[in-house]
Amino acid sequence: MRHDTPVDVPAVDASPALPARHMDSPWTGSSSGPDGALGQLRALETLESAYDAWAELKRDHAASVIQFREEQARLAQQGTFLLGAVRAAGMDAGGASGPGLQQQGAAGDFLRDAEAKLAKAREAVSQREAESEARFQAAFAEVRVTLLDRVRRYLLRSQPHLTLLLRRVGAERSILHVARVQPDEAVLLCYLLTQRVPSRYGFLFDDSTEELSLPPAPLYAEESIAADAVRPDAPGLLRVIDASVEVLPLKGFIPLRVPRPGGGEDFFRLLQRGAVMEVEIADGPDFRSILTREESERLAGYLLRLKLEGRIGLDIEAG
Repeated sequence: MRHDTPVDVPAVDASPALPARHMDSPWTGSSSGPDGALGQLRALETLESAYDAWAELKRDHAASVIQFREEQARLAQQGTFLLGAVRAAGMDAGGASGPGLQQQGAAGDFLRDAEAKLAKAREAVSQREAESEARFQAAFAEVRVTLLDRVRRYLLRSQPHLTLLLRRVGAERSILHVARVQPDEAVLLCYLLTQRVPSRYGFLFDDSTEELSLPPAPLYAEESIAADAVRPDAPGLLRVIDASVEVLPLKGFIPLRVPRPGGGEDFFRLLQRGAVMEVEIADGPDFRSILTREESERLAGYLLRLKLEGRIGLDIEAG
């Protein structure tokens, strides 16, 4: 992984190794299952603990899916092996007649009995899998509801505070920076500007990339985003945001829409760049950071309106 920001920037923890299991033992689910994550969720009233519980639940769910898949594959392999053993013993239906008929009958009884036991075992695994999936989905729903409620309650008693920094580039152009915010503020700001929560607590500060030749992707491969769809262009990114209901799999930026005087709106983003977030505007398929005077003033005016409404704290500094 490549990292472009200072080492003190908190990174999203990598998923730990999946729990080991003895191959002869049937899988019955995670050692703690959803209960462990929900216990963590209810123990503390912080945003970080809610996200930690959500991450633990995702890991347990992924492990559960893989282990049930392995168990079904093991049973299928066992069935194939038994059939092959019967055929290898020369007792299949294609064998010789005569004395072999008795062998074929015995083999058929043996095979039918084995297949019945395997079918019963497969049905039992499928039932446990369905019950496990239902518990996980109920837990996911509780985590989301709790997280959304917690974010809303946080916003009622605290405001994200932004410091807007103006950097002139000639007489009519400028670059806007926003001083770095804390992780809690990043989550609250994302919800305040989009009415959706990010899918990870450290989303804004994650600058990892799967390809050294490429900048960090703007999306995580989660929340229905495929692994090959994490790098959409600017219009595609906006479509992902519009299609999301409660959760945004954002990575490294916060989106916001700023109205135009004559109608419509522009798509801006606050892109994390070390000690600051750089304001960029969608321009065709890409984003640009050098803004016109009108664009800079409109973005500053939008944030000022949020301050006057009592939704954020704001300082504006000219450099």
